[in-house]
Amino acid sequence: MESGRPLDSVIVAVDRALRAVFAPASAARTVPGPGSPQSSPLPEAERRESAALMRVNHAGELAAQALYHGQALVARSAATRAMLLSAARAESDHLGWCEARLKELAARPSLLNPLWYAGSFTIGALTALLGDRASLGFVAETERQVEGHLTEHLGRLPASDTRSRAILETMRSEEIAHGQAASAAGGTPLPPPLPALMRATARIMTRTAYWL
Repeated sequence: MESGRPLDSVIVAVDRALRAVFAPASAARTVPGPGSPQSSPLPEAERRESAALMRVNHAGELAAQALYHGQALVARSAATRAMLLSAARAESDHLGWCEARLKELAARPSLLNPLWYAGSFTIGALTALLGDRASLGFVAETERQVEGHLTEHLGRLPASDTRSRAILETMRSEEIAHGQAASAAGGTPLPPPLPALMRATARIMTRTAYWL
């Protein structure tokens, strides 16, 4: 947390949370893929599957922002804080892309988004209390798991949904870059039980967000 300005840091964190959860998501960059939605609508069964998968990814990107925001709040060095907030801005683009695609698919985000944000923010802040190197190691492991999650979703997307595919492929390449940057910045590997616990927690969120 910024030295001498803890209250300001908390106010900024609350503002970020309210914007992330309740304000319409917007991206600084255009949605990857074709310049306009697919001209022919997806068959109904494929639309529902794509919508459910993109709802999961939307919830995941919201959780990623929350993790970064929580870690940035208590980061010990200005360099680590800046790196985390830069990654959070990229995740904001991902969130905007997923939200735009959900609208095109006539679907809604997860009803539990406030819960996903609050839980992830808490996890991020608690992790950062262990120090910047542990915090960056957590980022690297998180992004490694997100890469696997996105690869799985790319395999499940209907073949005809090229627009969602372009979004997820771009997201995956950027998540890989975030993880590599965190490792290069000094992130330390997590002890074996923690990655397994992270996978179990993520599984609960993804399975719930698929429906809710």
